[in-house]
Amino acid sequence: MSDIDELLNEELQDEQFAKAWEDTELEYQIKRMLIAARLENKMTQKELSEKTGVRQSNISRIEKGDCVPTLTTLKALAKGLGKTLKIEMV
Repeated sequence: MSDIDELLNEELQDEQFAKAWEDTELEYQIKRMLIAARLENKMTQKELSEKTGVRQSNISRIEKGDCVPTLTTLKALAKGLGKTLKIEMV
């Protein structure tokens, strides 16, 4: 286990930290998936913007975690990346 994993495990023992971590996990997953899919397709934000009609500035804000995209935006981005959007409750 790395030092960062150990630190995270320690921090997660604090209820306030654990709640904040849980509250932002979905947004983190969304931005991580978008970045990974865009890089996998060797696309810049600008190229993805041109293909989807989603402004480049909005793509940047999503990837930085500064905003949460709508389902319509996520669907457009997925389509532009040659993917389909799938949402599950697990």
